[in-house]
Amino acid sequence: MSLGIAACGESNKSVNASSDVSTDNSIQQETTMSYKRMQQLDVPAPVAKQVPHTFEHHGISVDDPFNWLRDSSYPNTDDKEVLDYLNAENDYFQQFLAPNKELVDELFEEFKGRVDETASSVPYVDNGYEYWWEYKEGHDYRTRYRKNLETGKVEVYLDEQALSEAHDYFVIGGVSISPDNKRIAYTIDTSGDERYDVFVRDLSNDQEIEVAIGDTNGSVQFVGDSNTLVYGKLAEGVWRTESVNTQTIGVANSDRVLFAEKDTGFFLGSGLTTSEEYLIVSTGNSDAREVVVFDAKDLSKPGVTLFSREDKLQPSVDHGNGKFYVRVNDKHVNFRLASMPEANLSNPQWQSIIEGDKTLYVQGFKVFAEQMVVSLSREGLEAMHVIPNEGEAYDIEFPEKVYSVGLSVNPSFEQQHVRLRYTSMITPSTIYDYDFKTKSLTQRKQQKIPSGYDKSQYETVRLMAPARDGEKVPVSIVYKKGFKKDGSQPLSLYAYGAYGAGMSPSFSTTRLSLLDRGFAFAIAHTRGGDEMGYSWYLDGKMDERENAFNDFVDVAKHLVKEGYTSKGNISIAGGSAGGEMMGAVTIQAPEMWRSVSLMVPFVDVLNTMLDATLPLTPPEWNEWGNPIESKHYFELIKSYSPYDNIEKREYPPMLVTGGLNDPRVTYWEPAKWTAKMRALKTDDNLLIMRMNMGAGHFANSGRYGRLMDRAEEMAFQILAHREK
Repeated sequence: MSLGIAACGESNKSVNASSDVSTDNSIQQETTMSYKRMQQLDVPAPVAKQVPHTFEHHGISVDDPFNWLRDSSYPNTDDKEVLDYLNAENDYFQQFLAPNKELVDELFEEFKGRVDETASSVPYVDNGYEYWWEYKEGHDYRTRYRKNLETGKVEVYLDEQALSEAHDYFVIGGVSISPDNKRIAYTIDTSGDERYDVFVRDLSNDQEIEVAIGDTNGSVQFVGDSNTLVYGKLAEGVWRTESVNTQTIGVANSDRVLFAEKDTGFFLGSGLTTSEEYLIVSTGNSDAREVVVFDAKDLSKPGVTLFSREDKLQPSVDHGNGKFYVRVNDKHVNFRLASMPEANLSNPQWQSIIEGDKTLYVQGFKVFAEQMVVSLSREGLEAMHVIPNEGEAYDIEFPEKVYSVGLSVNPSFEQQHVRLRYTSMITPSTIYDYDFKTKSLTQRKQQKIPSGYDKSQYETVRLMAPARDGEKVPVSIVYKKGFKKDGSQPLSLYAYGAYGAGMSPSFSTTRLSLLDRGFAFAIAHTRGGDEMGYSWYLDGKMDERENAFNDFVDVAKHLVKEGYTSKGNISIAGGSAGGEMMGAVTIQAPEMWRSVSLMVPFVDVLNTMLDATLPLTPPEWNEWGNPIESKHYFELIKSYSPYDNIEKREYPPMLVTGGLNDPRVTYWEPAKWTAKMRALKTDDNLLIMRMNMGAGHFANSGRYGRLMDRAEEMAFQILAHREK
């Protein structure tokens, strides 16, 4: 049948925005209703050919007839058959969009109506200048300004919109102003492959200064003086930072390697300390990190290794007030904050400032001249903790009980306030300045929503859902008041659950379009993230990886039990490693989901972890296990890798996305998933794939392009719930 709006049935009835959530006490634990699934299009779907291909490890053979979708010349994907298949899938996706253009456009206009088209940032002061950025109406990219505080002169120091005009894809990476305020260095990616070129411009005459630095990881920084650049150099043909390099502007053949990393399983980066007296080079993976300290004023001096990779720790180091500070997990899995005098650099002896425990998780810190600010969480709830050089430590008080807060731009070591970014599921992004002397919180700016937003019309709750092994999994939920807690309304469930990346309960303007159509939206804070501490992350990786998938399914079942929705009326979404989760839970519990959105999904886990030529594979062995060396991990990964577990059965409707230039999740993962799923599934439910042929992991780079992507994705989800 056609998937035009009229053919999809009536839309969900609107809810009474003025009433409280109603509860039907007759709801049974396994509320089950019969829901139709969104059907495939009338036009034939693309069918990928199958080419016999078998590989063997540890005496175990695996057939992979869609292996041919990986172009052998990658990253230069030019195989005609591969491109023809991807283009055919895109054509099929357009066939889905065509009759639903009205809904997509409606959503896009709603999203756009919530965008402050002339948004600007809160200015901050750094080295005698005030800095801020502004959007101009209709522009995809920002214009960056600065004002000389002595003369009052305002100038454009970086016009992103002008720089983007010649490119379909455009992303600014690092930006650095020289200490003498006369030069700017910045990096640009114009393909989505995240290989950035470095540019330097003289701000006094707007003339470009040739530096001939390409293939960087996007980081660039003036260090020590206004002539020395430090940047991360990528390996040739491989998306891996192999060295931290320096170059002296205007001096021929001055490029040199400051620090090289030979271990392909380590990520490498660098940055100045808050005091700007030291350059910190950090290299490592999720198991071990090495920290080397260089004198920023004289990079010719050898660095001092503050933490060795053999220590098997995860240190984060800063410097200020003549001391080095570290967040490190040497005493407790939830880290501690410690310091030592810089005079002890060659013989470090750390003194604890604050120590994590079972319920207290030390997440980060910022050093100022007279105090430091520490990011904490207590039993999963975020806090900002101030530790003065003299006096008692205390928490900053915020207006809500459950929220997300983080450090914003704080460039000055001497400043007497800390700038914070605050949000919740119902509170738009807000910038606060907290004054250390008066202990007062001042709102500097809140995200403007031109089309209007009434916070009082929405409600958010936090639940603890029981997992099958007895753990309690946090769930953040938001809905419009009047939502009927009787199992009758749709729910959108999201998760990431990997790499220790916690998903904070934050606000979304696009999400309002779901809530206003009667959906509840929930985030499952599964293991694999760090929402409940670092052990929460450890309990969702390697041998414990399946805990994350089980948590997600168990959260969904708990939401059904509590009346927020019903079995089969839940649409789920996740991207990258979250896309792996979506694939895994689709395999585990297909009957639970009304639709599944897999965004740039990491679904071909076994093949990827077996391919050491891919730059992200060696570092990832500490997340998933090494199936090349270990039969145990080969069998474990094979048992849950979504692609390897597709079988002949019915599956819910699916939207899959990918990017041809994606260096993180290669294009063939979503392509192979789509091809194999189409070949094996026994239902007539819709399966579509959108492959961005000119972008990478983060899809469209402009703000309006991103909104259109989101409109298409949300339209798919809404249409899935219009079938009656």
